[in-house]
Amino acid sequence: MSENTDLIIVGGGISGASLLYTVAKFTDVDDVTLIEKEREIAAINSHRTNNSQTLHFGDIETNYTLEKAEEVKEGAELLAGYLEGTDPDREMHSKRSKMVLGVGDEEVAKLEERYRENGFGDLFPKLREIGREEIAELEPKVVEGRDPDTELKALQTPDGYVVDYGAVAKSFVDAAREEEGVGVHLGTEVENVDEGRDGFTVETDDGDFEADAVVVAAGSHSLQFAKEMGYGEHMSLLPVAGSFFLADDLLNGKVYTLQMKKLPFAAVHGDADVHDQGVTRFGPTAKLVPALERGRLSTVGDFADVFGFSPASVLSYVNILSDRILFPYVVRNLVYDLPEVGKRAFLPNVQKVVPSVDVDDIERAKGYGGVRPQIVNTETKELDMGEAKITGDGVLFNITPSPGASTALKNAMTDVRTVLDFFDEDHEFDEAAFREATIENFPRVDDVDGDGDAEADADEDETEGDAADDDSDDSDDRVPAEADD
Repeated sequence: MSENTDLIIVGGGISGASLLYTVAKFTDVDDVTLIEKEREIAAINSHRTNNSQTLHFGDIETNYTLEKAEEVKEGAELLAGYLEGTDPDREMHSKRSKMVLGVGDEEVAKLEERYRENGFGDLFPKLREIGREEIAELEPKVVEGRDPDTELKALQTPDGYVVDYGAVAKSFVDAAREEEGVGVHLGTEVENVDEGRDGFTVETDDGDFEADAVVVAAGSHSLQFAKEMGYGEHMSLLPVAGSFFLADDLLNGKVYTLQMKKLPFAAVHGDADVHDQGVTRFGPTAKLVPALERGRLSTVGDFADVFGFSPASVLSYVNILSDRILFPYVVRNLVYDLPEVGKRAFLPNVQKVVPSVDVDDIERAKGYGGVRPQIVNTETKELDMGEAKITGDGVLFNITPSPGASTALKNAMTDVRTVLDFFDEDHEFDEAAFREATIENFPRVDDVDGDGDAEADADEDETEGDAADDDSDDSDDRVPAEADD
């Protein structure tokens, strides 16, 4: 079998699905094909159990600079606007309060400086400083049992979108399939991408596909394909596996703690599950693994492909892991996976959010957590923060660690422009229509409830979410403790 198409997208996670949606709905490209090796869309890192369900705006992520927050903010608002416009019944997301918590004089001072002097209060109009009393109203368990003499403050916002990214990816693909010229091939593994004089041949276990342009949006595997085609030689990956601990109903929304400087990993936070508010997640932990997919030994060899075992790669790892902040962090996260010992070691992280929690109240979540590729620059021998794009002649490779899911539509908008350049401007992108379907639906402060009370809107959303949870039985959505990780 051989199939001809204008554009092939390799990978059916949130990144590939976002690009398929954007090309199919808002450009005049005639034929676009998505190829995914799993039998369903978003079966790996975009699956709801394999990520923290967070829509990152940059408002409570305290290791973001203001410039980074400005970049992420637009991406988050694009996706939030899409959800507001297409998911009124909250089947793919919920909206709750979220906050970053400062505990003690030093952390409180950092939050105040960030909000008042560093520009975050101006950048995020819905973000508010709140004290112990209001924290207790929104999140009683955060204050309950805490030393009353300990200084406490939070930056809080109603824009706590908790997202099932797998469901969103499927909705993107379903919307794209409504258009003519869209092909989706599931359970089809790409074995090789060959660049020829007249385009590309994508070889799969179900035959070959011919295309004028190719975008590889396959997470960690994107760099593997890039290296096989002679791209990305100055790059390697540090695969980080995230895990979570579960507890019963403790939080109404999302509660972050301050993040450690120099670390690209999220600070431990607690939040209610997107589909079952009776379950509270705490995490993520961050464990280095020599594999590109969690729990799949077959991807150990794939990691070897992207690592390369070159002197530059080895020296880069040594330089990164010898950092006096990163190395102890890595060791601690290895301990968290040990039976019994692990949850006792992790407990102080949970108690910083909910002081009254005891070791018997938490269990390691078996079957939760994916692998996030942290990008290593083997020339500078340092970690590169954020997404990476490698562009060739007619081919684009996307590597998307966090917050790649949050900025999926913004990345898609950028990638569409790159793809149309591949076609020598023979096609057009209707950006106005794209924005109307996405970011134009995002609620601004003035749109909330007439008097600009963003908090009232958050409370209303929380109440609606509680009512929905009371009327449904989501117990089957929980992964049993004995399930394999």
